[in-house]
Amino acid sequence: MPDDREKAFRQTGWAGLRAKLFHLYFVLRRPMTLGVRGLIHDTSTNSIFLIRHTYVPGWQLPGGGVEAGETLAEALARELSEEGNIELTAPPVLKSMHFNRRSSRRDHVGFYLIEHFSQTTPKLPDHEIAEAGFFPLDRLPEDTTPATLRRIEEIFRKQPVSAYW
Repeated sequence: MPDDREKAFRQTGWAGLRAKLFHLYFVLRRPMTLGVRGLIHDTSTNSIFLIRHTYVPGWQLPGGGVEAGETLAEALARELSEEGNIELTAPPVLKSMHFNRRSSRRDHVGFYLIEHFSQTTPKLPDHEIAEAGFFPLDRLPEDTTPATLRRIEEIFRKQPVSAYW
């Protein structure tokens, strides 16, 4: 529920309608998509969780799109549950934001590090996820995607963070 201070800035009447129309114009004129990805690091085994989709090649970090009305953290928790049966046991750490120009001219990805989690059961294949599992950092699958390898380098080898996914 908004407090009195927030209410003071809420536009109503014609001004509010005009603001909503401008917002609609910009959504239609400049739509932007937003996604999340999580690097799940099992510190006890020094391994990370990767997935392989049924519809795109390569092993990658779990994640997906942020739905309307959803925060980045909520989207991340939902995607980790769907793609890996993984539940967060502490807040994830937002490490960086990236422009995903390979996806579209308007796509951005929030990248999180997760070291506090539980996996309810191993993820079995389904219509979206062909394979999923934990891999030691020194034995990643050969067909791990370049973007995934860049994020791993940024986190574990302290490489400069790229603006691009």
